[in-house]
Amino acid sequence: MDTLAVTRRFDLTDVQWAVLEPLLPAGKRPGRPSSWSR
Repeated sequence: MDTLAVTRRFDLTDVQWAVLEPLLPAGKRPGRPSSWSR
């Protein structure tokens, strides 16, 4: 089976991710800030 037939539109190869990664914004800390100080 050909690999292109298996991949979907939202599946990216490692090469495609390498091209897109520099264009994505830097990640932030996930979630809400805590309401209690530690």
